[in-house]
Parts: sequence; structure tokens; C-alpha cells
Amino acid sequence: MPRQRHAGRVMCACIVATTMWLTACGPTHVLIGTTHAPVAPGTVRLYLEPIPRKYEEIAIVDASSRGSFSFTYEGKAEVVIDRLKEEAARLGANGILLQELTDTAAGSVGADVSAILPGDRGSIGVGLNGAGLFSPRFGRAIAVYVPAP
Repeated sequence: MPRQRHAGRVMCACIVATTMWLTACGPTHVLIGTTHAPVAPGTVRLYLEPIPRKYEEIAIVDASSRGSFSFTYEGKAEVVIDRLKEEAARLGANGILLQELTDTAAGSVGADVSAILPGDRGSIGVGLNGAGLFSPRFGRAIAVYVPAP
């Protein structure tokens, strides 16, 4: 019976830790203008170059790929851009002007698994390394409102 209680506590602690980790990965913003009514994230346009017509700056938006299940750099970049768009949409922006998309700023996360298999004629070493597998990407954009032409 005490073993079951311990297992329940461990499971509860794991759920709480995972929830805190995932919610800490959400996008953030700093207001630099006036917000508008929220819009659908799918309507937020991505601008990679300066916008050729007049627009209104709403906020500086930051996001990362932390907590996502993307493993490729392209997949992580997609997650970052989607999160930037979602945050901008909450603020009523209909566009984001991408400022920066970078890899992990400092430090690294690594994992290494290896085994030595002894045999009659010697031993064989087998290893697997996933050092960059969980390194997140980060992005920063300016959430903007571009009036219809």
C-alpha cells in the first residue's frame, strides 16, 4: 500500500512539473502601441522585409519552440512563427514583422547512451548521441496593424 501512494505522488509531481514547463514556454510581448480587437491567428501575415505602406506598431513579441515536439530546425522555426502569430492575433495585429529567428542563445542539452557488448572474440561498443535534439529556437517580431489599402 505505501508503494502505491509513493507511485501516485511521483506521477502527480511529474504531471505538475510537465504542466509548469509547457506553460512557461508561451510567447510574451511588450506593448509599444495600442491593441485592437483580437483576430484569428490564420489571418496574421508574416512580413520578412519592411512593409511598403503605412502601418501601426502594437507590440514586440517573443516566442520559442520549447515544449513542442518538433525536432528539425525548419519544424522549430514553424512553431516559433505560429506562436508569434498567435500572440500577435491576441493583441489585434494583422501582421508580424520578423526581426530575429535564432537557435539556442547559450548552453546546450545533450544525451548519450552507450553499451559494451562482450563476445567470444572481443567486445563491441555501441553509442547514440542526441546533443542538439532538444535545443529550442527563439524568435522576435513586431506585431503590426496594417490598414487595408
